[in-house]
Amino acid sequence: MATPRTVAFYTLGCKLNYSETSSIGRLFENAGYLEVGFKDGADIYVVNTCSVTDFADRKCRQIVRRALKYSPEAKVVVVGCYAQLKPEEIADIEGVDLVLGAAEKFRILDYVDELSKAPGKGMVRAGEVSEARDFVNAFSFGDRTRSFLKVQDGCNYKCTFCTIPMARGRSRSDTIDNVVANARSIADKGVREIVLTGVNIGDFGNGTEVIEGVRPKKEALFIDLIRELDEVEGIDRFRISSIEPNLCTDEIIEFVAQSRRFVPHFHMPLQSGNDKQLRQMRRRYKRALYSERVAKIKALMPHACIGVDVIVGFPGETEADFLETYRFLQELSISYLHVFTYSERPNTPADEMDGAVDMAERRRRNQMLTILSEKKRRHFYEQHLEQQREVLFERSKERGRMSGFTDNYIRIDAPLQETLLNTVATVNLNQVNDKGQVEAALLQLPV
Repeated sequence: MATPRTVAFYTLGCKLNYSETSSIGRLFENAGYLEVGFKDGADIYVVNTCSVTDFADRKCRQIVRRALKYSPEAKVVVVGCYAQLKPEEIADIEGVDLVLGAAEKFRILDYVDELSKAPGKGMVRAGEVSEARDFVNAFSFGDRTRSFLKVQDGCNYKCTFCTIPMARGRSRSDTIDNVVANARSIADKGVREIVLTGVNIGDFGNGTEVIEGVRPKKEALFIDLIRELDEVEGIDRFRISSIEPNLCTDEIIEFVAQSRRFVPHFHMPLQSGNDKQLRQMRRRYKRALYSERVAKIKALMPHACIGVDVIVGFPGETEADFLETYRFLQELSISYLHVFTYSERPNTPADEMDGAVDMAERRRRNQMLTILSEKKRRHFYEQHLEQQREVLFERSKERGRMSGFTDNYIRIDAPLQETLLNTVATVNLNQVNDKGQVEAALLQLPV
């Protein structure tokens, strides 16, 4: 019997990328390939890229070099946002054999076969992003604890700093019936938590069919989707990965507050606490609306975790602007920050704006907000000490330990008990340890 060809994957970026890598992996598996670890020396390496920051671009080059160190004769395929935005640049990287764009990546096997017949490097198959019109199913599987389920792709927003519309195309969604079917399939595999992912999931409901250049009106909204998912048996938790504040409606917040399966955890990008900057970024809200969203969540779910994305060093951000953002975040009842240092992205309006902030100053502002985030997270954790919450346990990277998250996203650290892995158990939250995690004592057997 012939030895199967092997494939290995490396994913950069967001949860959406992880869901798509997993689905591409299943394409290879169904074609008879054997997936191996990245260091095990595969015949084919697939690198799924991000292009949110310059660091992600550089990381792609590093990963290609590492792949060829483990398997010098391997074919290297690069897909993802960076591949759509800069295909020719990637094709010039030594060792890259194939670059696939947004509309081509899920037909990867066709192109891999083409590679085997006509070996060479730097072959580009990346059409215009406008060709990425269809919604393609994707969900991650491998970690039995949770799965990232893609429900939406692309974006119709025109934020001045963002390359995602150029990398992924217009907003489009799966159907509710198909998302529910995927959720049930994931439940059948023993997964306990599903994280809903997409580029702009609050914009769920855009179909893919275009008639005479016009897309039909939405047949469903995000609230309709989560109501249906709340009825799916076998999944203990649904988590919303991220949702725009202008799309996080009262109806959605009120639903989550009384939901059986949707957890009290919201991640809402803010980007700036300064209305001038929000206007320059072409965000679709002002900071007052953001405050209202946070207040609504906390009024109905005082225990809810709220995460925030924020950008520092956007063109024209003065020290006064930054301090306004800092004070705004300091006063908000939020739980943690994801802080991004602004980096210039070609072909975006922000790249042409005046008032570039010195890079050293950008890093200083990032550090200030990172420290604020650590304080916010610790305060949030300490508010819940001596309380009881349910934890979904998973294996820790640290030997002899297990970790997990409460429903409201408090990270738990505990001694390893194999029987508790991938189970939901009730614990008492005892103290914050020197790792910044909460030590917990088991109170109730797994449910």
